[in-house]
Amino acid sequence: MGLFTDRKVISWAFYDWANSAFATTVMAGFFPVFFKQYWSAGVDAATSTFRLGTANSAASLAVLLMAPALGAIADSGGARKRFLLFFAGMGIVATAALYFIGKGEWTVAASVYALAAVAFSCSCLFYDSLLVDVGAPEKFDSISALGYALGYLGGGLLFAQNVLMVTRPGLFGLGGPGEAVRVSFVLVALWWAVFTLPLGFFVHERQRRTVVSRAGMVAEGMRQVGRTFRRIRRYRTALVFLIAYWLYIDGVDTIIRMAVDYGMSLGFSSNSLILALLITQFVGFPAAIAFGAIGERIGAKNGIYIAIAVYLGVTVWGCLMTRESEFYILAVAVGLVQGGIQSLSRSYFARIIPADRSGEFFGFYNLLGKFAAVIGPALMGWTALIFEQTRYAILSVAVLFLAGGAVLYFVDESRASEPENT
Repeated sequence: MGLFTDRKVISWAFYDWANSAFATTVMAGFFPVFFKQYWSAGVDAATSTFRLGTANSAASLAVLLMAPALGAIADSGGARKRFLLFFAGMGIVATAALYFIGKGEWTVAASVYALAAVAFSCSCLFYDSLLVDVGAPEKFDSISALGYALGYLGGGLLFAQNVLMVTRPGLFGLGGPGEAVRVSFVLVALWWAVFTLPLGFFVHERQRRTVVSRAGMVAEGMRQVGRTFRRIRRYRTALVFLIAYWLYIDGVDTIIRMAVDYGMSLGFSSNSLILALLITQFVGFPAAIAFGAIGERIGAKNGIYIAIAVYLGVTVWGCLMTRESEFYILAVAVGLVQGGIQSLSRSYFARIIPADRSGEFFGFYNLLGKFAAVIGPALMGWTALIFEQTRYAILSVAVLFLAGGAVLYFVDESRASEPENT
């Protein structure tokens, strides 16, 4: 009960409740639908998929380039909370701005969405790093789990309400589904803003002993990135796993971001696709717990391979499916392994890194996990454009799972934590 009565812990965890609304309603749900039907109206499915894939990849690449330096700079200067609130504010404003973008203005929509996605991801970086300021080390697992739980619940609840608003706009006094989608963007921004306030008021970052100038923050931050990267290179087992993880988690995140767009390209109704996304949202959390038991019984690496095999099946079946009912089945399949592959990857990585370097190593691990989806969306977009056939687009993601699984094979646990001489 201690966690639930600790104001700073609850305030920190509620940021997950706050920002998950963007991840679920905007990123995975309504933006792909509205982008294809409204902002890219009159354009063929392959072209709109290419545009959306490019926007997602550009946002992820921008974060990938920025995040290591940002994290190190904020950490060295004690400015993590300020950075979080800055990026949260940027994401909130950009999300609300989607309401005002007119029909056919796909370049503006893609740019504003990419800005919101970058801000969302960067705020998550600083949110994670604030964990050390809200509880004792022995409570980190419980506090982190509380954040995940509130994120699933909060994101799912607002998304369910927004789905009802879009499917039955008359109940809310709205003129139609299009207006309801635009209003949902504003509701996400308000939700994100309101539930960020507790963190702003009640989470206090530990003060550094010395005040670091802005120039000093930048210089020390960049030096820290270089030191950490050089250190990771000396641990071959961890480095090989990170490469494998980057590949297959890119495939996972690509399916999350592009599934609705793909289903619409096949002619499935947007309402059915959104409901399928809700299924994935609520199946994912308990499935992650079940995968923990699977990992204990047969080993985390084997459990990851099971999840990769399921995702390969999803890409093949997705290429061949013809009925909306099949999309629901795929939604359940993805939900069963989405949380599991993330959970087992984290626990497996913890076993193959030196215990005294876990903070640094998990910094890179979290970076890869949160800022994936660089290759996959672009791969889907270019495949759809080149072959003029969106079915091949989803099949192209299989390359990431195959490559990730192949690299994972070379992770040698027996050599874990042994530094290489370089």
